[in-house]
Amino acid sequence: MGALNSTRAAKAPQQERSRATRRGLLEAAVACLAEHGWAGSTVAVVAERAGVSRGAAQHHFPTREDLFTAAVEHVAEERSQALRDLFPATAGAATDRRAVVTAVVDLYTGPLFRAALHLWVAASYEDQLRTRVTELEARVGRECHRTAVDLLGVDESVPGVRETVQGLLDMARGLGLATLLSDDTVRRERVVDQWAGLLDEALG
Repeated sequence: MGALNSTRAAKAPQQERSRATRRGLLEAAVACLAEHGWAGSTVAVVAERAGVSRGAAQHHFPTREDLFTAAVEHVAEERSQALRDLFPATAGAATDRRAVVTAVVDLYTGPLFRAALHLWVAASYEDQLRTRVTELEARVGRECHRTAVDLLGVDESVPGVRETVQGLLDMARGLGLATLLSDDTVRRERVVDQWAGLLDEALG
Protein backbone atom coordinates (compact mmCIF):
# COMPACT_ATOMS: atom_id res chain seq x y z
CA MET A 1 0.00 0.00 0.00
CA GLY A 2 2.86 2.34 0.86
CA ALA A 3 4.53 1.68 -2.49
CA LEU A 4 1.25 2.41 -4.31
CA ASN A 5 0.84 5.72 -2.50
CA SER A 6 4.44 6.63 -3.31
CA THR A 7 3.83 5.89 -7.00
CA ARG A 8 0.71 8.07 -7.02
CA ALA A 9 2.56 10.87 -5.25
CA ALA A 10 5.35 10.70 -7.82
CA LYS A 11 2.89 10.79 -10.72
CA ALA A 12 1.05 13.87 -9.47
CA PRO A 13 3.99 16.32 -9.86
CA GLN A 14 4.80 14.71 -13.22
CA GLN A 15 1.24 15.29 -14.46
CA GLU A 16 1.37 18.86 -13.18
CA ARG A 17 4.62 19.47 -15.06
CA SER A 18 3.11 17.95 -18.19
CA ARG A 19 0.08 20.23 -17.95
CA ALA A 20 2.32 23.23 -17.33
CA THR A 21 4.46 22.34 -20.35
CA ARG A 22 1.38 21.96 -22.55
CA ARG A 23 -0.04 25.27 -21.39
CA GLY A 24 3.29 27.02 -21.95
CA LEU A 25 3.46 25.66 -25.50
CA LEU A 26 -0.08 26.81 -26.28
CA GLU A 27 0.55 30.33 -25.01
CA ALA A 28 3.90 30.53 -26.79
CA ALA A 29 2.27 29.36 -30.02
CA VAL A 30 -0.34 32.12 -29.90
CA ALA A 31 2.31 34.74 -29.13
CA CYS A 32 4.51 33.54 -32.02
CA LEU A 33 1.60 33.44 -34.43
CA ALA A 34 0.54 36.97 -33.47
CA GLU A 35 4.09 38.32 -33.80
CA HIS A 36 5.55 36.34 -36.70
CA GLY A 37 2.60 34.96 -38.67
CA TRP A 38 2.27 31.41 -39.93
CA ALA A 39 5.46 31.38 -42.00
CA GLY A 40 7.62 32.45 -39.06
CA SER A 41 5.99 30.22 -36.46
CA THR A 42 7.56 26.78 -36.53
CA VAL A 43 7.42 24.15 -33.81
CA ALA A 44 11.09 24.83 -33.08
CA VAL A 45 10.46 28.56 -32.62
CA VAL A 46 7.53 27.90 -30.30
CA ALA A 47 9.47 25.30 -28.29
CA GLU A 48 12.36 27.74 -27.81
CA ARG A 49 9.99 30.47 -26.65
CA ALA A 50 8.30 28.06 -24.23
CA GLY A 51 11.67 26.93 -22.90
CA VAL A 52 11.30 23.27 -23.86
CA SER A 53 12.92 20.99 -26.42
CA ARG A 54 11.39 20.41 -29.83
CA GLY A 55 10.97 16.75 -28.88
CA ALA A 56 8.94 17.74 -25.81
CA ALA A 57 6.76 19.97 -27.98
CA GLN A 58 6.12 17.16 -30.46
CA HIS A 59 5.31 14.79 -27.61
CA HIS A 60 2.34 17.00 -26.77
CA PHE A 61 1.53 18.08 -30.34
CA PRO A 62 2.77 15.70 -33.06
CA THR A 63 2.24 18.17 -35.91
CA ARG A 64 2.47 21.90 -36.42
CA GLU A 65 -1.23 21.99 -37.28
CA ASP A 66 -2.09 20.23 -34.01
CA LEU A 67 -0.14 22.80 -32.04
CA PHE A 68 -1.55 25.96 -33.57
CA THR A 69 -5.18 24.97 -33.83
CA ALA A 70 -5.07 23.76 -30.22
CA ALA A 71 -3.36 26.99 -29.17
CA VAL A 72 -5.95 29.30 -30.70
CA GLU A 73 -8.82 27.21 -29.34
CA HIS A 74 -7.28 27.10 -25.86
CA VAL A 75 -6.78 30.84 -25.62
CA ALA A 76 -10.17 31.56 -27.18
CA GLU A 77 -11.80 29.49 -24.43
CA GLU A 78 -9.80 31.34 -21.78
CA ARG A 79 -10.76 34.74 -23.20
CA SER A 80 -14.41 33.72 -23.36
CA GLN A 81 -14.32 32.65 -19.71
CA ALA A 82 -12.52 35.87 -18.78
CA LEU A 83 -15.30 37.80 -20.50
CA ARG A 84 -17.92 35.98 -18.44
CA ASP A 85 -15.91 36.54 -15.28
CA LEU A 86 -16.06 40.31 -15.85
CA PHE A 87 -19.82 40.18 -15.32
CA PRO A 88 -20.40 37.30 -12.88
CA ALA A 89 -23.54 38.73 -11.32
CA THR A 90 -25.18 40.11 -14.45
CA ALA A 91 -25.20 37.22 -16.92
CA GLY A 92 -28.76 36.69 -18.05
CA ALA A 93 -29.92 40.03 -16.68
CA ALA A 94 -29.97 43.63 -17.83
CA THR A 95 -26.48 45.11 -17.56
CA ASP A 96 -24.33 48.02 -18.71
CA ARG A 97 -24.37 47.37 -22.42
CA ARG A 98 -21.52 49.75 -23.13
CA ALA A 99 -19.31 47.71 -20.78
CA VAL A 100 -20.35 44.53 -22.58
CA VAL A 101 -19.69 46.05 -26.02
CA THR A 102 -16.27 47.25 -24.83
CA ALA A 103 -15.40 43.79 -23.48
CA VAL A 104 -16.51 42.08 -26.71
CA VAL A 105 -14.49 44.53 -28.81
CA ASP A 106 -11.45 43.89 -26.60
CA LEU A 107 -11.70 40.18 -27.50
CA TYR A 108 -11.23 41.07 -31.15
CA THR A 109 -8.51 43.68 -30.83
CA GLY A 110 -5.85 41.78 -28.88
CA PRO A 111 -3.13 39.23 -29.66
CA LEU A 112 -5.61 36.35 -29.86
CA PHE A 113 -7.44 37.89 -32.79
CA ARG A 114 -4.17 38.67 -34.54
CA ALA A 115 -3.04 35.07 -34.07
CA ALA A 116 -6.39 33.71 -35.27
CA LEU A 117 -6.25 35.93 -38.34
CA HIS A 118 -2.84 34.56 -39.31
CA LEU A 119 -4.24 31.07 -38.90
CA TRP A 120 -7.26 31.89 -41.10
CA VAL A 121 -5.04 33.31 -43.85
CA ALA A 122 -2.77 30.25 -43.74
CA ALA A 123 -5.82 27.96 -43.88
CA SER A 124 -6.99 29.66 -47.06
CA TYR A 125 -4.05 28.12 -48.94
CA GLU A 126 -2.89 25.26 -46.66
CA ASP A 127 -5.15 22.27 -47.31
CA GLN A 128 -4.09 20.46 -44.14
CA LEU A 129 -5.23 23.45 -42.06
CA ARG A 130 -8.47 24.39 -43.81
CA THR A 131 -10.82 21.80 -42.32
CA ARG A 132 -9.43 22.18 -38.81
CA VAL A 133 -9.59 25.97 -38.84
CA THR A 134 -13.08 26.00 -40.34
CA GLU A 135 -14.32 23.73 -37.54
CA LEU A 136 -12.43 25.75 -34.93
CA GLU A 137 -13.85 29.04 -36.13
CA ALA A 138 -17.38 27.61 -36.06
CA ARG A 139 -16.94 26.48 -32.44
CA VAL A 140 -15.35 29.72 -31.29
CA GLY A 141 -17.96 31.77 -33.13
CA ARG A 142 -20.82 29.89 -31.48
CA GLU A 143 -19.28 30.32 -28.04
CA CYS A 144 -18.71 34.06 -28.55
CA HIS A 145 -22.29 34.45 -29.71
CA ARG A 146 -23.69 32.56 -26.71
CA THR A 147 -21.55 34.61 -24.35
CA ALA A 148 -22.71 37.90 -25.88
CA VAL A 149 -26.36 36.83 -25.65
CA ASP A 150 -25.94 35.90 -21.98
CA LEU A 151 -24.11 39.09 -21.04
CA LEU A 152 -26.57 41.34 -22.86
CA GLY A 153 -29.45 39.56 -21.13
CA VAL A 154 -31.52 39.17 -24.29
CA ASP A 155 -33.93 36.58 -25.68
CA GLU A 156 -32.97 35.21 -29.09
CA SER A 157 -36.48 33.94 -29.70
CA VAL A 158 -37.52 37.56 -30.28
CA PRO A 159 -37.29 38.40 -34.01
CA GLY A 160 -34.20 40.39 -34.89
CA VAL A 161 -32.32 39.80 -31.64
CA ARG A 162 -30.02 37.10 -33.03
CA GLU A 163 -29.11 39.26 -36.01
CA THR A 164 -28.48 42.26 -33.77
CA VAL A 165 -26.09 40.29 -31.55
CA GLN A 166 -24.33 38.87 -34.61
CA GLY A 167 -24.00 42.39 -35.96
CA LEU A 168 -22.19 43.36 -32.75
CA LEU A 169 -19.71 40.52 -33.22
CA ASP A 170 -19.20 41.37 -36.88
CA MET A 171 -18.58 45.00 -35.94
CA ALA A 172 -16.05 43.95 -33.29
CA ARG A 173 -14.25 41.77 -35.83
CA GLY A 174 -14.08 44.72 -38.22
CA LEU A 175 -12.53 46.91 -35.53
CA GLY A 176 -10.02 44.14 -34.90
CA LEU A 177 -9.00 44.23 -38.56
CA ALA A 178 -8.63 48.02 -38.48
CA THR A 179 -6.37 47.77 -35.42
CA LEU A 180 -3.91 45.50 -37.27
CA LEU A 181 -2.53 48.39 -39.30
CA SER A 182 -2.70 51.34 -36.91
CA ASP A 183 -3.78 52.48 -33.46
CA ASP A 184 -7.52 52.84 -33.88
CA THR A 185 -8.30 53.60 -30.24
CA VAL A 186 -9.93 57.02 -30.66
CA ARG A 187 -12.29 56.01 -33.47
CA ARG A 188 -13.00 52.71 -31.71
CA GLU A 189 -14.25 54.52 -28.60
CA ARG A 190 -16.72 56.51 -30.68
CA VAL A 191 -17.93 53.39 -32.47
CA VAL A 192 -18.38 51.55 -29.16
CA ASP A 193 -20.47 54.45 -27.80
CA GLN A 194 -22.65 54.42 -30.90
CA TRP A 195 -23.14 50.65 -30.84
CA ALA A 196 -24.06 50.67 -27.16
CA GLY A 197 -26.79 53.22 -27.92
CA LEU A 198 -28.02 51.23 -30.92
CA LEU A 199 -28.19 48.06 -28.83
CA ASP A 200 -30.22 49.80 -26.15
CA GLU A 201 -32.68 50.97 -28.81
CA ALA A 202 -32.85 47.65 -30.66
CA LEU A 203 -32.91 45.29 -27.69
CA GLY A 204 -34.92 47.35 -25.23
